[in-house]
Amino acid sequence: MPVPRATPSIRKRQTLRVGSVSFLNAKPLIYGLEEADGLDLQLDVPSRLLDGLLEDRFDVALLPVIDYQRMAGLRLIPVGGIGCDGPTLTVRIFSPVPVERMTTLACDTDSHSSVALARVLLSEHFGIRPEFIPLNNAGVTPQTPRLLIGDKVVCEQPIGLPHQVDLGEVWKQHTGLPFLFAAWMARPGVDLGALPRQLEAAKRAGLAQVDEIIARFAGPRGWPPAAAHQYLTQYLQFDVGPRHLQAVRRFHQLAADYGLIPGQPCELVVV
Repeated sequence: MPVPRATPSIRKRQTLRVGSVSFLNAKPLIYGLEEADGLDLQLDVPSRLLDGLLEDRFDVALLPVIDYQRMAGLRLIPVGGIGCDGPTLTVRIFSPVPVERMTTLACDTDSHSSVALARVLLSEHFGIRPEFIPLNNAGVTPQTPRLLIGDKVVCEQPIGLPHQVDLGEVWKQHTGLPFLFAAWMARPGVDLGALPRQLEAAKRAGLAQVDEIIARFAGPRGWPPAAAHQYLTQYLQFDVGPRHLQAVRRFHQLAADYGLIPGQPCELVVV
């Protein structure tokens, strides 16, 4: 059965609590929000943002899109997200053998969307269903195929795993669509007020200050500056358009088809 969608009453909150990922790829979206009036910005890994919404610690979060199907009443705010239209650079499978021969995949569980995307594409595109295990599983060895996401793909790239697959690139090949990994989403009943305009302004300011973001955040994390610049200006997309929303709906349906969410997907509510 799909998650029921409530029609909540709207309640006002003086300070909106905003959760975001701490990776480099989110920095253009949250530029200046630390000092924004009426906002309390908190950073965490993507997989813990849903708990923040469920536990009423956040009002709005930059949520992995698969998690939209795991909480009733969410609304997608299409003022910004983390997407791609082809390779991502930072959502990749590393394997000692061709991907088609993998039997096990150790997963970085920081991103629910990336793990779900891997399950869908390995079945849909490659015709395999390897066993998925956590990356910190005791049975993982240096030769175990692995799915890595975020800064560690560039800064902690594994050695001795020559076969690599970029999931954004495979999604594009398979569907012809861009992909949206995460987007701003709001809890039911939250009065957003001026927040959408604030998020849009932060994104525009961040994209205009990419060099500053790279100097502040990329170098200290081990990113080569040229790679960080290419990543933020060429690989990633931060606007959410109709084709990104089409891709989210397609992804949700495929996730349902493969049993990653119960029943049929809930309708995507965009505000």
